[in-house]
Amino acid sequence: MEPEQTYNPWTVVNLVFDHLVEQGLRPTLGEAGPPGEPAAALLRALGVRPTPEGDARVSEDAKQHLATLRAELLDEP
Repeated sequence: MEPEQTYNPWTVVNLVFDHLVEQGLRPTLGEAGPPGEPAAALLRALGVRPTPEGDARVSEDAKQHLATLRAELLDEP
């Protein structure tokens, strides 16, 4: 069994956008805010499973969780 291939989501998004621009289109992503979720939706539509690496939301959530734990366990503000 071959190992599952993974891709940096932004590499795939950039590839798609480059192709669209070559066709004379002006694609936009995330006009209403951070582009992470629209980019993930694009990948899923293409059959690519997005991974959390490089997703700023995952990193920020982890930082917030660690700060909460420090505050609770170490009585830090």
